[in-house]
Amino acid sequence: MNVLGIETTCDETAAAIVAPGEDGRGVIRSNEVLSQIAEHAAYGGVVPEIAARAHVEVLDRLIARALDRAGMALKDVDGIAVAAGPGLIGGVLVGLVTAKTLALVARKPLLAVNHLEAHALTARLTDGLAFPYLLLLASGGHTQLVAVKGVGDYVRLGGTIDDAIGEAFDKVAKLLGLAYPGGPEVERMAEAGDPERFALPRPMLGRRDANFSLSGLKTALRIEAERTAPLAERDVADLCAGFQAAVVDVVVDRVRVALRTFSGVAGHPTALVAAGGVSANGAIRRALAALAGEAGLAFVAPPLALCGDNGAMIAWAGIERLRLGMTDDITAPARARWPFADVPPAEAPRAEATAG
Repeated sequence: MNVLGIETTCDETAAAIVAPGEDGRGVIRSNEVLSQIAEHAAYGGVVPEIAARAHVEVLDRLIARALDRAGMALKDVDGIAVAAGPGLIGGVLVGLVTAKTLALVARKPLLAVNHLEAHALTARLTDGLAFPYLLLLASGGHTQLVAVKGVGDYVRLGGTIDDAIGEAFDKVAKLLGLAYPGGPEVERMAEAGDPERFALPRPMLGRRDANFSLSGLKTALRIEAERTAPLAERDVADLCAGFQAAVVDVVVDRVRVALRTFSGVAGHPTALVAAGGVSANGAIRRALAALAGEAGLAFVAPPLALCGDNGAMIAWAGIERLRLGMTDDITAPARARWPFADVPPAEAPRAEATAG
């Protein structure tokens, strides 16, 4: 089984070919990702119209390159998976219309994948992880703690009530005059900073629920920056270090709460999993690995190349659904919003269908 995966929900255009391996993990035959960082850098963030146009300009040849590097033609794939949401609707439409066209022409099954579900299942692509496991999904647009019980079987244990973690990193970077994308820049500056110089809050610390709130932390950092201005490089490094340390403390505390509530909804977890772009942050990874060790759990995080948006995770989610008979037809909609709770479960698969 070889599945083509297409990803266009934000500012990465991606296409990949993935197959299931004998050990339960996925075999990535090709994984092509084209970032739009240069196009959006001047604006300090993603511009939806620019993103959609960029996807249109490169997607066809990126798919061709993924097929070529996998040594395959379109007729050789067994299914076409595409991220149908959530995301910037213009970009989602580009990928979905392309996938539907290819599925019609080649008469292949269409798999309309939830982008969040693809992140959630990446640990099974890379590590063959068994269900159930606790997932921290953290990116520029999402921060959730989820009990992953099976394909299409997810229980949300907590989430952010305001900013996502990645969004907060990017906003702090912009406030401090750092380059775009901001998350890696904040992490880089934090390495040389003093995390104890500025007394920044740890929002929601100690709360019995597993929710996050980061707007207060972001505001506190802005106040400290204004009080210290004009900022020298040392000031910026210390502010970044203090902010990152606060985020790490909050993440560990919130995950600890989620671990305590996990057994009540899903039994004993097989692992603690981090996914999404923020899972590339080294400080957060190290803290989560230590927490998992304390809890007697394995810690699983994707290799850095699979932390951000990519076609391999979409293809793998398509494989998970295709082998359960969960395919989609030509009416599959593009969705700007598509919560985990609305992902169709494996226990009630859709009727077998192809785009043809």
